[in-house]
Amino acid sequence: MAEPTPNTPLVPPLPSRKLPDFKQSVRLKYVKLGYHHLISHAMYLFLSPLLGILAAQLSTFSLEDIYLLWEHLQYNLISVVVCSMLFVFLSTLYFVTRPRPVYLVNFSCYKPGKSQKCSREYFMEKSKLAGVFSEETLSFQRKILERSGLGESTYLPDALHNTPPNPTMLAARREAEEVMFGAIDELLAKTSVNPKDIGILVVNCSLFNPTPSLSAMIINHYKLRGHITSYNLGGMGCSAGLISIDLSKQLLQVHPNSYALVVSMENITLNWYLGNDRSMLVSNCLFRMGGAAILLSNRRSDRRSSKYQLVHTVRTHKASDDKCFACVTQQEDSTGRIGVSLSKELMAVAGDALKTNITTLGPLVLPVSEQLLFLATLIGKKVFKMKIKPYIPDFKLAFEHFCIHAGGRAVLDELEKNLQLSEWHVEPSRMTLFRFGNTSSSSLWYELAYSEAKGRMMRGDRIWQIAFGSGFKCNSAVWKALRTVNPAKEKNPWMDEINEFPVSIPRVSSF
Repeated sequence: MAEPTPNTPLVPPLPSRKLPDFKQSVRLKYVKLGYHHLISHAMYLFLSPLLGILAAQLSTFSLEDIYLLWEHLQYNLISVVVCSMLFVFLSTLYFVTRPRPVYLVNFSCYKPGKSQKCSREYFMEKSKLAGVFSEETLSFQRKILERSGLGESTYLPDALHNTPPNPTMLAARREAEEVMFGAIDELLAKTSVNPKDIGILVVNCSLFNPTPSLSAMIINHYKLRGHITSYNLGGMGCSAGLISIDLSKQLLQVHPNSYALVVSMENITLNWYLGNDRSMLVSNCLFRMGGAAILLSNRRSDRRSSKYQLVHTVRTHKASDDKCFACVTQQEDSTGRIGVSLSKELMAVAGDALKTNITTLGPLVLPVSEQLLFLATLIGKKVFKMKIKPYIPDFKLAFEHFCIHAGGRAVLDELEKNLQLSEWHVEPSRMTLFRFGNTSSSSLWYELAYSEAKGRMMRGDRIWQIAFGSGFKCNSAVWKALRTVNPAKEKNPWMDEINEFPVSIPRVSSF
C-alpha cells in the first residue's frame, strides 16, 4: 500500500454536491449565437407581416380601382412631373457623390533567396563574430530568440552575412531594389498591367529614406508616366502599410479610372544595431528582410478580376500623449551608436491604442446584437453603477479572418487573449512570424497570403488587418473577398511549403 503524501487526504472526499455549472452545461455560446441571429434578422421578421398585409390589400384591387387611380394621376400631372424630376435629381446626386469602390486586384510578397537564410544559431554566430557585443548582451539576445517565436528560415540582407557586417549606403540601396523590384515584378506578371497605366504610387519604408527616394527608384526602373502621383512615407513604423492603403483609397476617390501601386517594406542593412543597449537589441532579434507590393483599382470593370474590395480603414494616432510618443524611438545610445529603442510601456501603449481603434471600428462592422450587448453593459456600469465586467464584443461575428501584425510573440498572445480569438484565427500571424520574422509593414500581406495558400479564403469572407507602429499608431483595414481564391492557381511565398504548416511553437525553444 502506497504511503500517503502530504497532499493526499486521509479520508477520501465525498462526491461533490454543488449545483452544475450552467455555463458549461447549457453552452451559452449557442444561446448567444441564437440571440445574434434573432437580432440580425429582426428587421426581416418585423417587415414580413407588413409585406403580407400590403400584398393582401393589393390583391383586393380591381381593374376599376386601377383605372380610377390612373385618372387621378392625370388630373395631377404637375405633381407627377415634379416627383419624377425630384427622383431623377436625387438618383443622379447619389450616383455622382457616392464613394468610388476600391478593389485589390492582386498582391505579391517577396521571398529572398536561400543564400540569405538566417537560422537562430547562425544569427548568434554572426553576432559573436561582429566583435561588438559583450557576453551579457549575447546571452540576452539568445534569450530573446528562444522566446521570440521565430523559426530557422528567416532572412537577412547580404551585407549582414559578411564578417564583420558592412552596412553601407550602396548595400542598403541594393537591398531596397531587390525587395521592391522583386515584389513588383511578380505583381505585374500576375495582373498583366502595363506599368504606364499606373497613376498613383505610394511607398512606405520607415528607417531608410535615401535621395533620390524609393518611389523615384521605382519610377526610374519601370519608366512610369511623368505625371504620376507619387508619395514616399518615412518614419511611420510597422503600421505604415495600412496608412499607404488609406492614402491610396483617398487618392482613388479623386482620380477616376486609375491604378494605385502600394509598396511596403523595411530596410535592415543600415538599421542593424551594433551596440550593447538592451532596449535597442530587441529589434535586431525580431526584424527580418521582406516586402510586399499591392495593386489597387477604382475601375468598376476590374471588379470581376479583383480579389478583394476595401470596406473600411480606421486610423488611430496617440502621439499627443508623451508616453505613447516616446515608446518606440530611433536614437543614439551612450556610445553614439544609433538604434531603435523599445520602451517597457510598449505593450500597455499598444493596448490603449487598440482600444481606441476598435471603439471606432466596432460600430462600422459589428452586428447589431453585439452593439446592443455592449451598450447595455455600458449603461449598467455608468448609469446604474453595477459591478459588472465591461463587455468585450465578439469580433468573430464580424470577420472570418484576422491578419494581426507579426510584431512579436507577446503582441500576438495579448490580442488572442483580449479579442478572444482561437488558435486558428491567429495561425496566419504566428506562422508568418515563425517563417519570415517581423517584416514590419509587409507582414500583414504574408499573413493574407498564408490564408490563401491554405485554401481558406471564400467569396464573401471578411478580413480584418490590424497593425501597430511608432508614434504610437494603431491602424485597421477591412476587406471583403470578391471571389473564392483557388490555391492551386496562386503564386506566393508559401506555396512550395504550405503543407509543412502549421507547426507547433513552444513557449521557450532552446537552441
